[in-house]
Amino acid sequence: MKQTYDVNVKNFKPLISPDAIKEELPISDEVAKTVLNGRHDVENILQKKDDRLLVIAGPCSIHDIDAALEYAQRMNRLREEVKEKINLMMRVYFEKPRTTVGWKGLINDPFLDASYDMDEGLKKARSLLIEINQMGLPTTTEILDPITPQYIAGLLSWVAIGARTTESQTHREMASGLSMPVGFKNSTDGSLDAAINAMVAARSPQHFLGVDPQGYTAIVSTTGNPFGHIVLRGGSHPNYDPISVGKAREKLRSKKLLDAVMIDCSHDNSGQQFKEQSFVFKSALDQRIGGNTSIIGLMLESNLFEGNQKCNGDVKTLTYGISITDECISWETTEQLIHCAYDRLSQ
Repeated sequence: MKQTYDVNVKNFKPLISPDAIKEELPISDEVAKTVLNGRHDVENILQKKDDRLLVIAGPCSIHDIDAALEYAQRMNRLREEVKEKINLMMRVYFEKPRTTVGWKGLINDPFLDASYDMDEGLKKARSLLIEINQMGLPTTTEILDPITPQYIAGLLSWVAIGARTTESQTHREMASGLSMPVGFKNSTDGSLDAAINAMVAARSPQHFLGVDPQGYTAIVSTTGNPFGHIVLRGGSHPNYDPISVGKAREKLRSKKLLDAVMIDCSHDNSGQQFKEQSFVFKSALDQRIGGNTSIIGLMLESNLFEGNQKCNGDVKTLTYGISITDECISWETTEQLIHCAYDRLSQ
């Protein structure tokens, strides 16, 4: 009899269990304090109990641990300087959605050579998150694979569900069980409906198939996540302007969702041009200072140096501190924008 299953599967390789990696790379009390305080701060900002502006900035994707740590050290110093008016958290993205094919991030292919050593990728990701949180700097990421949270979610203070996956039932169910606030991005065409529906689904109890801490397939039952919120990232047109923000607020109120809007200054809001992020950032800041308190946060794609570079599979040929995925603004530009925001918010 001919085989009827796994016809196009080359092989299966057992993956290290979540419990095993947590035992190998445990969380200290100091790290746990950073994570929990970070989550609490975001929750308070979403509920308008904390009037600071939330700013999430960092590389489009992490591919170089040393560069990521240098960036984190710089950000942690800046975080301390502006903490009275701005809650600064680091974007630490390990998974990249692809329109067709390409490098899918540090967890999927940590050596950038198509070896796909995902055990090592998970260890690298977890180790980096531990080290950054140890500094006292909260970390954030986008959750793409529904299995990944069991390995790294305990180290994250905020997560995003991307424009391509906000409509996914799997990701809405997963978000309902996550332990931190979740930002849902609008669809790539600019529609808000998928994100609004995702927030409604994620705040409700869900029951679905997943993995348990031992790595076994399990039925997962959740209580629902009350801290889902919308992230405006543009679409066929930018949507950071006052009219677009106003429309988003109307939709949120109609569903009795949090009146909290985060604006992604990159992606389609900047026309995929890194230099335009500064304009979007300042425009959104103007709205916030002008009295629109629903704008609770801003996102920046930022690296040590501006622009991006192609990855040809040879790590040795890459220029240090430059993105290998989307274009990023430089650290100098990032620092200028944050200081500008701090000064204006302090007036």
